[in-house]
Amino acid sequence: MQVRRSYADTPFGQIHFAECGAGTPVLFLHQTPRSWTEYIDVLPLAGRHVRAIAMDTLGFGQSARTSRTFSIELFADGVAALLDALSLERVAVVGHHTGAVIALEAAARHPERVDALVLSAMPLVTPERRLLVRDRPPIDHVDPEPDGSHLTELWRRRGAFYEKGEEAHLTRCVIDALGVVDRVEEGHVAVNEYPMEKRIPLVTAPVHLICGAGDGYSMPDQERLAELLSATFQPIEGAGVSLPEQRPEAFADEVVKFVTAR
Repeated sequence: MQVRRSYADTPFGQIHFAECGAGTPVLFLHQTPRSWTEYIDVLPLAGRHVRAIAMDTLGFGQSARTSRTFSIELFADGVAALLDALSLERVAVVGHHTGAVIALEAAARHPERVDALVLSAMPLVTPERRLLVRDRPPIDHVDPEPDGSHLTELWRRRGAFYEKGEEAHLTRCVIDALGVVDRVEEGHVAVNEYPMEKRIPLVTAPVHLICGAGDGYSMPDQERLAELLSATFQPIEGAGVSLPEQRPEAFADEVVKFVTAR
């Protein structure tokens, strides 16, 4: 199916998004430091059954830049602004890693607008976790070097999340990271500073959790998250941190089954 790309005018500036299909609207939110291209293979599959929309989070991809400090709350405001611009009253929201945290906040802020949540590899952010990772080394930050060696460094760091043969996926990731190289780490910081323990009780939408079985970062959190959110959970074999790219068919299938069963 054809994927269409557009811009929506919002109070934050233009927000870029891609969409495919028709019917029930489902909004996909990417991880840091990605863009909608994290779902480039998922959209045509999901679009056979729903109106699949993948946005570039405010400040990332081709969406408007902002001088405001990045936060999950700000990103969720960007989600609401896009829904307003597209005249979408109610949607299902899907998020992966950072995108899952944004999706959670969107549901907590606007329960009347979120029909269902599919949270992929969402980390459980607790006060203990915040203290543990606050002083950790940066994940994606690199200082641009005249000889371009920072490109190799970024490739090396992100390459750990991809298997041999997935170089095209890794290339898209590096391109996305370079587009926000001056602020790339702020997205990760925003996740760590998010008061998730205060926001989870405000979520009223039904929740389905998925996670790549090889995702060592988020997989250990899923059992506890399922309890806290009264959610169903499905691990997906053959995938890790880059689940939407590594197993797009399985990812789309889990999303479509959950959001269309309502």
